[in-house]
Amino acid sequence: MLKKNRPYVDIASYSLNKKNEELCGDKIEIFQSEQNTIIVLADGLGSGVKANILATLTTKIALTMLKKGESLEETIDTVMNTLPVCQVRQIAYSTFGIIKIDKDLNCTVIEYDNPPIFFVRDKALVNFKKEERYYGGKKVLLSSFPLLEGDFITLTSDGVIHAGVGNILNHGWEWSHVSEFLCKQDLVSADQITRRLIDTCNCLYGNQPGDDTSAVTVKIRRPKIVNIFSGPPENPSLDKHYTHRFMNLEGSKIICGGTTANIFSRELKRELKTSLDYTDPTIPPIAELEGFDLVTEGVLTLKRVLDLLKKSKNEKMDDAVFKKDGASRLYKILLDESTHLQFWIGNSINPAHQNPDFPQELSIKVNVIKEITEELKKYNKQISLKYI
Repeated sequence: MLKKNRPYVDIASYSLNKKNEELCGDKIEIFQSEQNTIIVLADGLGSGVKANILATLTTKIALTMLKKGESLEETIDTVMNTLPVCQVRQIAYSTFGIIKIDKDLNCTVIEYDNPPIFFVRDKALVNFKKEERYYGGKKVLLSSFPLLEGDFITLTSDGVIHAGVGNILNHGWEWSHVSEFLCKQDLVSADQITRRLIDTCNCLYGNQPGDDTSAVTVKIRRPKIVNIFSGPPENPSLDKHYTHRFMNLEGSKIICGGTTANIFSRELKRELKTSLDYTDPTIPPIAELEGFDLVTEGVLTLKRVLDLLKKSKNEKMDDAVFKKDGASRLYKILLDESTHLQFWIGNSINPAHQNPDFPQELSIKVNVIKEITEELKKYNKQISLKYI
C-alpha cells in the first residue's frame, strides 16, 4: 500500500460559487498515478452555466490529453486553439493553470492569464524562472523546478485575489497579500492550507462572493500511515493472532469499538482506562490503552465522523476539529494528519447492532466504514480495507 521513504503528494481543492449562482464558473480536475500527478484549474469567463461549461471543456481537454501521454506542447496548443475568444473583450473564454509532477517530484507549471501560482518553501515565497511561449497568438507561461519535502504550491482563480474588493478592501486581496498569508501558514496538510485560504476569502467577501473563487494546493509530505481496527475478528480463536499482527504494523494505531478494545487489553495484558468525561453528550467517551494513539467507541463514533466528513466539503469545520470528543479527534486524524489509511474490519456481529430498537442507520458497521472511506477518497487518501 505504501512505498516507504517516498514523499507523498497531498492535494486538496475548494471552491466558492459567486453569490446567487448554482454552478461554479471555475473547474478543477485532479489525476494521480504512480508516474504522474496532474492538476488543471480553469476559470470560465463570467459566471454561472456558461462559465461552468467553458471551464469544464478546458479541464477535460487538458487532463485527457496529458493522461494519454500527449506532450505539454501538443496539449497547450490544442487547448489554446479550441478555446473561443470573446469578440467584445478580445480575451479567451477561459483562463487556466496546469501543474504536472512526475514520480521524481519534478514539477512543470503552465499558466494562461490566471493569477501567478504561489510556491512556498520554508515559509518563504520561491522565485522561479518563467518562459514565455505563444500558441495561436496567445502568451502562455511555462516553468519547471524540482520539489522538496515540505514544499507546497497553491493555484487559484482570480476570485481569490479579488476577495473583498468594494467591500472590506478597496482593491481586493492582492496577490502580494495572499502570498504573505500563505507564507505564514504552518499547517500539516494541503486540505488545511486550502480550506483556510478559501474561508478567508469568504470572510472578505462578507459570505457573499462577488466572483467564483477556487484554490488547489499541492503539498509534498512525509507519508503518515494510520491503522484502524474496528470490530472483533469473526473467529475468536484468532484474536491473539490478529492482535499481534496489528501491533507490528508501521504507523499510528487506533481502535474503534469497546469490545475490540477489551480484546487488545486482554491479549496484550495492558490496562484499558475508560474515561467518564463526556465532552459531547451525544458521543461516548474515549479510553486509553498503551500503544494506541486513540481508542473510541465503535458505531456511534464512526457515524459522527461520517457526518463531519460529509459536511466538511461545504462548511467551515474549524470548531469541530478542536473538540476533544472521540469523533472530532478521529475526524482530525483521518482528514489532516493521515496520508495512508488501513482499516482492519472484524466480521463478528455485535448483537446490539441487530436489535430492532437500535437506530436503523447504525445497524451495519461495515457500511458506515465503507462510506467513510468513500468520503476520504475525495481527499486523495490512499486506503485499504482488510476484513478478518
